[in-house]
Amino acid sequence: MSIVWAIIIGFFAGLIAKWITPGDKKPSGFILTTVLGIVGSVLATWLGQQIGWYGPGDGANFIGAIIGAVIILLAWGQIARRA
Repeated sequence: MSIVWAIIIGFFAGLIAKWITPGDKKPSGFILTTVLGIVGSVLATWLGQQIGWYGPGDGANFIGAIIGAVIILLAWGQIARRA
C-alpha cells in the first residue's frame, strides 16, 4: 500500500510543482508528473538528511516533495533551454 501512496502523493506534488514553476518546457503526462513528484520527494529527503533536518529513517513531507520537484523542474528548464 505504501507504493500506491507514493504514486498518489508523487502525482499531486508533481502537479503542484508544475503549476507554480515558471516556463513552458515542462514534462507532461501522468507518468512524468508522477515520476517528477516521487523524484522530488527523494531529493528533498536526501537534502534534508544531509542538512540534518531528517533522521536516517525519516522522509520528506508533502511540502518537501513539492520543493524537491520545483528544484528538479528549475534544473530541467535550464537544461531544456540550452538544447
